[in-house]
Amino acid sequence: MNNFGLKSLKRIKECHIDLQTIAYELIKVMDVTILCGHRNEIDQNNAFINGKSKLQWPQSKHNVLPSLAIDIAPYPIDWKNIDKFNEMCDHVERIAKDKGIKIRLGRDFSFKDYPHVEII
Repeated sequence: MNNFGLKSLKRIKECHIDLQTIAYELIKVMDVTILCGHRNEIDQNNAFINGKSKLQWPQSKHNVLPSLAIDIAPYPIDWKNIDKFNEMCDHVERIAKDKGIKIRLGRDFSFKDYPHVEII
């Protein structure tokens, strides 16, 4: 059975309860890691400067507590394995639908942010 590491568990706790629910259901069917939950002002602006976010502080759903966005990746991370990211996104969509949670996936953005999941 898959389990979250300590960093992932810390990041999950920063997220909205619906995102926590999705993450805990997802780990049951696929090994994943939590890359990001909440981002403070410094982290958000660094993500923007480094091209990892399209938004500056405080415009991202990552910038509130609890965070309304979470970044998840299949583990081990292989950024080139888009099939694995799509598999993960399919699981996330199914879990959210089954739980009645309304989400938007970053894979549906024009710039394809596969790890990103947000509450709508």
